[in-house]
Amino acid sequence: MEMIYKVMSPLDFKTTEVILQSRLMEQGFGVLWSLNFKDKLAEKGLELEGAKNFMVMEVCNPMLAAEVFKINMDAGFFLPCKVVVYDLDEEDVAFMGLVKPTWLINFFKDDRLNSIAQQVEEAIKTAMEAVEEGSDGSVV
Repeated sequence: MEMIYKVMSPLDFKTTEVILQSRLMEQGFGVLWSLNFKDKLAEKGLELEGAKNFMVMEVCNPMLAAEVFKINMDAGFFLPCKVVVYDLDEEDVAFMGLVKPTWLINFFKDDRLNSIAQQVEEAIKTAMEAVEEGSDGSVV
């Protein structure tokens, strides 16, 4: 099983980030926190080589998170989910991705958790695929 799910956006970095956040909200997820590593490294006098931007967003669906905590409090070490948007120096497109919740939660060997992780993963993939299709819903 692949650990990472990643898709290319036909849109620029900022547009991808904004539309993805909107699509995540439609799926019941909120962005709790976000960090652009380019900016953070620049604050330290360092350069993000190879990418123009690398945004990490921590996203959560509170209802599903509550279910996870009821089953196994230690599963909270995997929460919230990290969703990444980045663009490379040599390309004018953005990429979106995440570590698959199904891959992470599989370490607990609990079908109840696996089921929730599958719901989370599918919802986030749906949000990413909506961005991938374009901001107006048309296939790009």
